[in-house]
Amino acid sequence: MNFSGLFKLSGLLGRFSPDGKCLASCVQYRLVVRDASSLQILQLYTCLDQIQYIEWSSDSLFILCAMYKRGIVQVWSLEQPDWHCKIDEGSAGLVASCWSPDGRHILNTTEFHLRITVWSLCTKSVSYIKYPKACQQGVAFTKDGRYMAVAERRDCKDFISIFVCSDWQLLRHFDTETQDLFGIEWAPNGCVLAAWDTCLEYKVLLYSLDGRLLSSYRAYEWSLGIKSIAWSPSSQFLAIGSYDEKVRILNHVTWKKITEFEHPATVASTKTIVYKEVEKSPSVETERLSFPPTRALASSLFSTQSKYDVSQVPVSLQYIKPAADRANPKMGIGMLAFSPDNCFLATKNDNIPNALWIWDIQKLKLFVVLEQLCAIQSFQWDPQQPRLAVCTGNSRVYVWSPAGCVSVQVPGEGDFQIVSLSWHVSGDSLALLSKDNFCVCYLEREEVK
Repeated sequence: MNFSGLFKLSGLLGRFSPDGKCLASCVQYRLVVRDASSLQILQLYTCLDQIQYIEWSSDSLFILCAMYKRGIVQVWSLEQPDWHCKIDEGSAGLVASCWSPDGRHILNTTEFHLRITVWSLCTKSVSYIKYPKACQQGVAFTKDGRYMAVAERRDCKDFISIFVCSDWQLLRHFDTETQDLFGIEWAPNGCVLAAWDTCLEYKVLLYSLDGRLLSSYRAYEWSLGIKSIAWSPSSQFLAIGSYDEKVRILNHVTWKKITEFEHPATVASTKTIVYKEVEKSPSVETERLSFPPTRALASSLFSTQSKYDVSQVPVSLQYIKPAADRANPKMGIGMLAFSPDNCFLATKNDNIPNALWIWDIQKLKLFVVLEQLCAIQSFQWDPQQPRLAVCTGNSRVYVWSPAGCVSVQVPGEGDFQIVSLSWHVSGDSLALLSKDNFCVCYLEREEVK
């Protein structure tokens, strides 16, 4: 691996463009667009206020910057740097902004979720969608960009509307059998829409494109329910993570549960590999010591290195009992993601924050557990192959593949605490983000293969 130098960043706003040619980052009110391979600055844009959100258009020709405090969205063109667009929602305010799949319309959600405004960059026309629901995931597009589903709340009942993205005409409108709809997500093939209820009610509903209820699933009652959901890239499986520390896998033929994955504090199976991160201080020969020590020697004296050891099972993991009297308890499956080839599922149980679980989907068995020294902040699959990058809020990046696991220290002085990461579309590089800085990690060709 090779690493770039550190660059300034604010708000964790660093994004590769969908075509992989550019890397956009924000520093307060400035938007910096760099060449993704050389990191040379291509464009520098100045916004009217501190940027709180950025998003590339699907064709990588435009980038939107949202300033929620001011109720303003600014759009910049990479082809024509002089062209720009400003959308001011005025007194209606702004709480969310995103591109439509065609990259020529912007959807703005006003304060108090009174409406979604659809602005066209081509015709300057405006459309309105009323009563959007204030929930975690209330707008979802099909992968092919043809349809949009919107969660709505009117007369104290939940509804879903499906729109055609080409002309924003309403295709279907139906009510959902939910107490308090929490999120919606299309299957990657665009044929099925999953809708799930608030954490107080365990319920997943599966709808067809024409609004028919295909199936509903409820694992248990009278306890905290669903925390996270993920479709497999093939649309064959729906993984549901819940507060009872289990992941349930539904199949796409009968929509029944085919298995459930438990996350106990003790890993006992001899068929599971447990990688444990261990720290060691480097040894320095006394003959090499000089006074005052050279800078390289001084930094190596006080730095610790980390590597993975394979632990002998059974292994006891560090388990945290959440506070029962607090809202949003740190318990249950908070993160889960399928690998792009459908072979693996990575999960994190918030009761065991230092462990990452990797499941073999073909065998429906636990394959690997990574036991880290610090709590896992973020993980993401390489878009091209089954390889997982993990960060834990320190200056190391961890990469797992079926061949093994490595811990790599990001070189450089100062405190670079990686809390988020994102892969380049090619899988050749990785953006590592901290609160105030970012750098790019380049994986060498041998590693990539």
